[in-house]
Amino acid sequence: MGHGSYTSADWSKLKASSGISERSTASQIFKKTKMEERFDPKYINIREARDSEDHPNSTPIIIGLDVTGSMGYLSEAIAKNALHETMMKLYSTKPVSDPQLMFAAIGDVTDDAPLQVTQFESDIRIAEQLLSLWLEGAGADAPEDFELLWYFAAKHTSIDSFEKRGKKGFLFTIGDADCHTTVMADKLEKIFGEHTSTYSSTELANMAMEKYEVFHISLTNSDVIPANFNRAIPGKVILLNKNDVNYIPEIIISTMQLINGMSEREVLDQWSDLARPIVKKAVEHLTIKKKGLGFFF
Repeated sequence: MGHGSYTSADWSKLKASSGISERSTASQIFKKTKMEERFDPKYINIREARDSEDHPNSTPIIIGLDVTGSMGYLSEAIAKNALHETMMKLYSTKPVSDPQLMFAAIGDVTDDAPLQVTQFESDIRIAEQLLSLWLEGAGADAPEDFELLWYFAAKHTSIDSFEKRGKKGFLFTIGDADCHTTVMADKLEKIFGEHTSTYSSTELANMAMEKYEVFHISLTNSDVIPANFNRAIPGKVILLNKNDVNYIPEIIISTMQLINGMSEREVLDQWSDLARPIVKKAVEHLTIKKKGLGFFF
């Protein structure tokens, strides 16, 4: 997958045909009432991010959204603005080469749809598939099961960037709850339809980090890093005020740029006066290894 390119014109047409406006609610945008089989991990062997003539140096980017009870506002913001802004800023700032995006909807292991995953795409199919996900809106508890996406990324994706060039992709989860400490084998077997083991969240994060740079954007009104995330992916948690979700594109792109060697000053100077302090505060807890120069942030 991953042919073609994303354009503003295609997005405008899709918004118009889908009836999406600034007044649209999550339930008006996401109209599915059950999970489609094509997004069900039980029926997915591998999601591929491959190089192509259009995109010879593909970079896979996975964005996983918490879609449980209170998180409708996040999906709404992503669908109305943040997806389009992310794609346009990816092309204008070029933090990575030939981006290919995959979205995931993350619920709880007790849900009917604990995890849904799209294909990796580079054109308007990114948005088309995002809008076809089911916002179940359930979730039996907090923490939520972000670690399901780590398992999927580790065991069910195949990416040329890493396999051909030894270059990791990027994986961002976004939500307002902590992750679990452990995922039991029976839950994984039910969701993925395969025999597997019980894993700690730290083990699953480490598995995903073999081929992805893994981060979590914690939507919170405090300065406290969620404890389980802090253990599983220390130095990789981004704190963002819930009122600032429209700045997710700038934060994702800034994180990629920092990973790829840009200085903090260069990263912050590219953004508007409104965005700059929000991005700076969001990434202040990150520990990023800059090649050959140790750690910063």
